[in-house]
Order: sequence, then C-alpha cells, then structure tokens
Amino acid sequence: MTIAEQESTRAATPPAEAAPVPGMRRVALASLAGSVLEWYDFFLYGFAATLVFGPLFFPRASATAGVLAALGTFAVGFVARPLGGVVFGHLGDRLGRKKMLVATLLIMGIPSFLIGLLPSYSAIGWSAPALLVLLRFLQGVGLGGEWAGAVLVVTETSPPHRSGFWGSLVQTGATLGQGLATGSLFILASLLSEHSFVTWGWRVPFLFGIALSVVGLFIRLRVMESPEFTALHRSGELSRFPLREAVRRHGRTMLVCFGVYLGGVTVPFFVETVFLTGYGTKSLALPASSVLLGISAVHVTVFWVLTLLGGWLADRVGAPRVVRAGLLGLLVLPTAGLLAVLSASSTVAALLITETLIGAPMWVVWGALPKYLAESFPARVRYTGMSLSGQSSTIIGGLVPLLLTSVVAHVGGALWPVAVTTTAVAAFGLLGLLWSHRAA
Repeated sequence: MTIAEQESTRAATPPAEAAPVPGMRRVALASLAGSVLEWYDFFLYGFAATLVFGPLFFPRASATAGVLAALGTFAVGFVARPLGGVVFGHLGDRLGRKKMLVATLLIMGIPSFLIGLLPSYSAIGWSAPALLVLLRFLQGVGLGGEWAGAVLVVTETSPPHRSGFWGSLVQTGATLGQGLATGSLFILASLLSEHSFVTWGWRVPFLFGIALSVVGLFIRLRVMESPEFTALHRSGELSRFPLREAVRRHGRTMLVCFGVYLGGVTVPFFVETVFLTGYGTKSLALPASSVLLGISAVHVTVFWVLTLLGGWLADRVGAPRVVRAGLLGLLVLPTAGLLAVLSASSTVAALLITETLIGAPMWVVWGALPKYLAESFPARVRYTGMSLSGQSSTIIGGLVPLLLTSVVAHVGGALWPVAVTTTAVAAFGLLGLLWSHRAA
C-alpha cells in the first residue's frame, strides 16, 4: 500500500468531527493511563521470569534449564495474544473501542494480582507452574486485545494531521510501564537480601498492580467512544464479520503489517529487554539491581523521547517513511552493539549501550506504528486488522528470548546468532514494505 493509498483509506471512512485539543488531552490521558498499567503488568512478568521464576516454579531444573522453563511460560502469553486480537478485534469493530478497553484492563489486572499470590512449587508441586501458565495465558489474551483499542480511541479522535503524535503518546505507555516495572523490582532487589527478594519481595509489585488497575479502570470508564466508530454505527456501515472481511479484502496489507511489526518491533524489543536482562544477570553475572536500574533509566528517558519523535515525524513526513528508516537502522545498529560493544566488554555500561543501539530505531518505529497501521485499514475492520497483524507476530517474538538463550548457550556465549536474528527479521519487514509499494 502506497502512502497515497494509506491516506485515502482513512479518508474513505465516514466523516467524523475531531476532538478539540482539550478533549484530545483527556482521551489521550485515559488511553495512556490504562496502557501504562497493562504494560507494567506485562513487563513485570517478563523480568520476574528471567530473575526468579526458575528456582521458584522449576526448582528441579538446572540454572539454565530453569530460566528456559520460566521463559517458556513467558512465551505462552504470546501464543495467547493473537487469540485476544481476534476476539477483541471482532468485538471492537462490532461493539466499539471503549468497551474493549475496559474488558482488557480487567483481564490483565486480575491475573497479575493472582500471580502475586501464587504459591511456589515447594508448596503445591506441579500445580504451581500449571497455574502460572494459565494466568500468563489470560494476560496474553488481554494484552492482545488491548493495544489496538487504546491507540484507535486516540488516532480516530484526533485530527489526521496530528494522529501520529497523539498515537505515539499512548505508545509511551510501554516505556513508562516498563520503567515502572523494572524500577519497582530494582528498589526491592536493592532493599532486600537475595533470599528475601526471591522468597517474597518479587510478589509486591504484582500485588500493588491491582490498585493501579482500579485507577486505570476508573479513568477508562470516562472515555468517550471514537468519532469514527460512532459515525460507522450511526450510518449502519459496521462490518458483520470483521475477521473474514479483513482477511479477504486486506490480506496483503495484513501480511505487510505483520512483517513490519515482527522486524521493526517484536523481535528487537524482546532482544533488548528480556534477552539482554537474562544474558547480563546470568551469563555475565552482572548485579541484577544495576541491570534493572540501567534498563529502567534508558526506557523512561531515551526511549520515551524516541517514541514521541517517531509519532511527530510520522505527522511531518508520513508514517511509512519513518517505519522504513527505522527498519534500515535495525539492519545495522543491533549488530554493531552485539558484536562490537557487548562482545568486547562484559560491563553494565556495555550492556546498556547495546540495548540503546538495538532499541533506538525500534522505538522510533513503535512511535510511528499507530498512524501507519490505522491508515492501512478502513475503520470498519481497523481494530481486527491492526490486532491480528500485530499480535500474530508475537508468536514468533515471544519465543525469541527462549530460543536465543538456548542457542547462545550452545555456541559458548557468542552473540552472533542474536545479531543474525535481528538483521534477518528487519530485512523481512523492509522487503515487505518495498513489495507492498511495488505491488500497489
């Protein structure tokens, strides 16, 4: 799909009056608040899986096998995310965006709270990891349906020439949620002994999350439905079967968006967060508190700014150009960080430099993604198209930390398999963009 076609896709939807700036601020704040809370729950699980879930829920495994098993439960959430995308995408295109925001917040918040209460293997045996997998699956369903709804409420309410910026503001919920998750774990890891942290300290952020979920629920209940969906509903032009329509009429676009999401966001994201956290604390034996603090600081400062920059640029030069530039950066910068920096120095500073080199182009893409995807689909199947094409990529992305941890251990700690992976998926996404332009 060319840039002109993307713009015409948005223009082809029923006319809807954009909200004034004060109204946009309220809508954006509500979407951002819920987004922060849901990403907080999500990332909290990822870091806890890397740091403590192995010995707690898989004590009979070796240290490496325990981490792999814990990361396996982490990956379960990604298998669930396409299911959430299908279910809530269909409902969001049929019943509205707002209702889905409320439902997905509850589906994320309640399982996270229950994880904080979950007994370990030593208390209830194999029931512990089984329940952990179930709760993680529910988390994945919730997040799979939440993301598209949160950004659509904003992008469909904003003026088209500002939808990139407002969409990127919601996207910063990922950086803020991750910073909040890592920051809370850092504080507890610093204040408590290792035994206390592993025994009970890690549970505190999960339990605290329920209070944040209540606040987010209160805020989201006050959000108005998006004008574009309201216009569709009033005109009687809602799709009867959004999934079927999206696949039949926009299948090529969904495939391209899948590649962009996979190569531009999903794989590099889990390399620079979950994999590098595990590699730094386990393989390099770096202090967990230092790694968590560094990651948190980078995300709430550098990557927060880059996310907003991506949205701002999308409004200025077009979202496809920003996405293309980010994918080009991902062809080169991760390899430079992994092979030239981290392979030469086993320090926290080297780890954070590598994280920044991988994350910088990725977070720019992340900021431009709401505008890019929203302009790729008509409003009547937009929730479904965005959810399914994006969340399907997480099936692969969720397995990346697990597979790369195993492969890197097999090759003696060398990082070239990680560099090859990030380069390959970036090339896949870039080729998809070029193919869509030629085929249009």
